[in-house]
Amino acid sequence: MVHTPTEVMSDGAAPLLLTPLKIRSLTLRNRIVASPMCQYESQDGAPGDWQLVNFGKFAVGGAALVFGEETAIEAAGRKSYACAGLWNDSHIASYRRITDFIKAQGASPGVQLGHAGGRGSCHDAEHDWRRLTDEDAHAGMKPWECLVPSALPAQGAWPKVRVMDASDIRAHLQCWRDATLRALDAGYEVLEIHGAHGYLIHQFLSPVMNHRTDGYGGSREARMRMALEIAETVRRAWPATLPLFFRVSAVDGKGGAWGIEDTVALACALRERGVDVVDCSSGGISGDSSMPIVRRVPGYQVEFAAQVRRQANIATMAVGLITRANQAEQILREGRADLVALARELIWDPNWPARAARELMGEDGYQLLPESQSNRLIRREVVARLPVNSGIGVASAADDELAQRI
Repeated sequence: MVHTPTEVMSDGAAPLLLTPLKIRSLTLRNRIVASPMCQYESQDGAPGDWQLVNFGKFAVGGAALVFGEETAIEAAGRKSYACAGLWNDSHIASYRRITDFIKAQGASPGVQLGHAGGRGSCHDAEHDWRRLTDEDAHAGMKPWECLVPSALPAQGAWPKVRVMDASDIRAHLQCWRDATLRALDAGYEVLEIHGAHGYLIHQFLSPVMNHRTDGYGGSREARMRMALEIAETVRRAWPATLPLFFRVSAVDGKGGAWGIEDTVALACALRERGVDVVDCSSGGISGDSSMPIVRRVPGYQVEFAAQVRRQANIATMAVGLITRANQAEQILREGRADLVALARELIWDPNWPARAARELMGEDGYQLLPESQSNRLIRREVVARLPVNSGIGVASAADDELAQRI
């Protein structure tokens, strides 16, 4: 039985961007998502004050769903020693501190679980993901062996790798289950499987990287098998009442082989396995085909989300240079996506959702700010400047009453 992905909670009065959206039992206060953004600030996988402040500010700024960063399901699934993880029960309390704060601001916390595969055992972004060597071991950063679907044609900058056998795959699925249960204990309300950007799941999907001759390689259906088994494993462990997302690279990078038709087929199969939203990104694997590079222009990945939504009959999230409120509203109004995710724009302005509300609704947009004493005072001042016949007299009276108690 296919689960109905989303339910619009609107009377048509507010902009769609600011309209609540129900996915399973979870109601998001609007359609604005803080996209997963790696921070490279974790200590042995665990987050600290940096993550609390960084992700917490997006909730304070008005986003409905706040993802943390790509979070490894096992230590060997990280890219670098500075990456986040949920491979140990000791991590749970650190994440719970963040999720409690996000929920206190009226937003929902989301976790993106993933595995780097052959793109691990390297330095962090500040050092251009340079491969770890034996010399780094003297500084406490010993290189590790990375799991891959098949032997790589050329090592180049890749670390030492091991092709996954049947026992590795069984252990890998168990890691997904364990990390999912930890994410639930940590207080997350949305879980996203990271199947994009050249990491392990994407390595299985793309024939550029997957040269297996067993049941996990060859045809498209066989190459999709790992992704689908992971989705099944996570969906069984994740409560049926909570949403499950899946991030895809809708197309490989320049010269790749996995295309949008493949992504539509994958999305259909994911929908049948209880995935609610497909998060449409791109890139991560390159080859020598005629596939062009995806040019980074405003909304450059929106059409992928639109095509998946239309052809696979599943809710989608659009991401990629969505920077303006009217742009985001138009994407939703045209039915090209159900959610819009921002990354760089929220780094520049974590209050983008509140600013978007003001741009789309005028001063009335302040009513959508998260609850706090200072925000209630702001709303009181704004309402006081509005005409008597503005149509929000009830809100004005409520704000006056609240402000008198501050």
